[in-house]
Amino acid sequence: MTQGAGQGPETERTATLRDFRVPAYVHEARPYAPGTPPAAPAPHAEEPYDDAYPEGYTPTQRDLPVINRGDTVQVTVEPLPAPDPAPQPATGPGPLYVVGDVHGYLDELTAALQEKGLIDASGQWCAGTTRLWFLGDFTDRGPDGIGVIDLVMRLSAEAAAAGGYCKALMGNHELLLIGAKRFGDTPVNSGAGTATFQAAWLLNGGQKTDMDRLQDHHLQWMARLDALEEVDGHLLVHSDTTAYLDYGRSIEEVNDTVRETLTRNDADEVWDLFRKFTKRFSFRDEGGADAVRSLLDTYGGTRIVHGHSPIPYLLGEVGSEDGEDDTRTAVDGPHVYADGLAIAMDGGVTMAGKLLVQQLPLDD
Repeated sequence: MTQGAGQGPETERTATLRDFRVPAYVHEARPYAPGTPPAAPAPHAEEPYDDAYPEGYTPTQRDLPVINRGDTVQVTVEPLPAPDPAPQPATGPGPLYVVGDVHGYLDELTAALQEKGLIDASGQWCAGTTRLWFLGDFTDRGPDGIGVIDLVMRLSAEAAAAGGYCKALMGNHELLLIGAKRFGDTPVNSGAGTATFQAAWLLNGGQKTDMDRLQDHHLQWMARLDALEEVDGHLLVHSDTTAYLDYGRSIEEVNDTVRETLTRNDADEVWDLFRKFTKRFSFRDEGGADAVRSLLDTYGGTRIVHGHSPIPYLLGEVGSEDGEDDTRTAVDGPHVYADGLAIAMDGGVTMAGKLLVQQLPLDD
C-alpha cells in the first residue's frame, strides 16, 4: 500500500495520517549489526536435501545343501496375502494458495504459513506439490522485509525440490525499494513537481535496517519478478488498477516490458512504472466490474486476485492511526467484490489487521 510521492488514487478517497507520516527513526541514529535480526517494533507499530546387492553371490553357486525330495514332508502352505501397492507419487498440480501483502511482518507470515500446513515448525516447506503465489509488497512498514524476501527465496527452492512451487509477483514496494537503492536522491519528474525515490521510500515506510541488509541478489530477484500471471482461471496481480494495460496486450508482453524497463535503469521510466503500480481502487464502486472485465478479457481468467489495497480501505472503513474511534470490521478472510469478479487479499497487517494466506478457489 503506497500513498504520497505525487501519486493519488484512481478514485477519490480520504487520506489518513498513516499514509503520509514519516517514520520517527528517520531522525534517529539506529546502529544495526549485520547478521542480527532487527529490533521488534513497539506494540501496534506499523514487521537434506542404494541399497547395493551383496557382493560375492553368483546365481549358479551352491550355497545351500542339496535336499532330496524323498527326504521331505509335503505340507500345504496358505499363500501370503499380496502386499499393499507402494504409494504412487501425486499426479497433476497440487492445491493453489495465495498470500497477500506481507510488508516486513515475518513472524506473522511464518505463523500463517504454518497454520495452513505449508511449512513445518522449523520453517521448512512441507506442502509437497502445493503451488504458492505471493502477490507482492514484501518490505516497508514492518520490521523485517529482507527476512521475508529471504524466506520466500528459500521456500521457492524447497517447493521446487518437492514437486510444487513458490512464486511471487512484483509489487509497487519492490519497485520503490529498487528505485531507492539505484537512484537515491536523483530528481525524477513525478507529474506533480520534482520527487525522489529516496523521499518516497521513507514517506511510505522504508526501513533503514532493510536498506542496510539489502544485497545484490535481493535486487536481482526483485527485478525479475513477473507483474501478473494467470493460474487456474485466476488472474493474479498486485495492484487493483487497469494500468497493466499500458504495458502490453498479453501476460508475456506485460512481464517482458516491466523487466526491460528495469533493465534500462532510467530513473524517470522506473518512476513512471512505480507510479502506475501505485494506483488503486479501479475495481471498487460504480464501473469496477467493467474495469475487472477489461483485464480478464485481455489477459484471460475468470476472476482477478489482488493485494495492494487493504480490505478496510476497500470497505470504506478508515480509522485513525492510534486506534481512537476506530470502528473497522475485523478482517478474517479475503474480500470478494465487483460482481464477484475480484478477490482482495491485503488483510491490512500494517493496520493491526490480518496477513491472509488463502487456498483458491474460494467456496462462495
